[in-house]
Amino acid sequence: MADPGTAAAHPLDAMAVSEANHAVLLENDRVRVLDTWIAPGERTEIHSHEWPSALYVISWSDFVRYDTEGQVLVDSRRMEASPAVGAVLWSAPLPPHYVRNVGTGELRVIAVELKGRS
Repeated sequence: MADPGTAAAHPLDAMAVSEANHAVLLENDRVRVLDTWIAPGERTEIHSHEWPSALYVISWSDFVRYDTEGQVLVDSRRMEASPAVGAVLWSAPLPPHYVRNVGTGELRVIAVELKGRS
């Protein structure tokens, strides 16, 4: 069990509400490493990520990230280029959102979330 001082505080934390698409690989007081996947045509539950993270691309598929009202936040089809397998991306903390895989393959990333210290 994680120490309450280092556990996610947001009620919509990915591991609290979207376990069908996220698994904890490692967690301590400094980092949480998540395996994240979305099959073609599927979507996640509304969830958040309260810490910034480095994302390692295992497999790529186009996706759309929506806010809680269904407004498009990110559409990967509008990106200049898709990240290659093995690419590493940076992500700021993400407010409540959901993601739909609109591509033909599995979207899978390893997220290394960096917990801040207060």
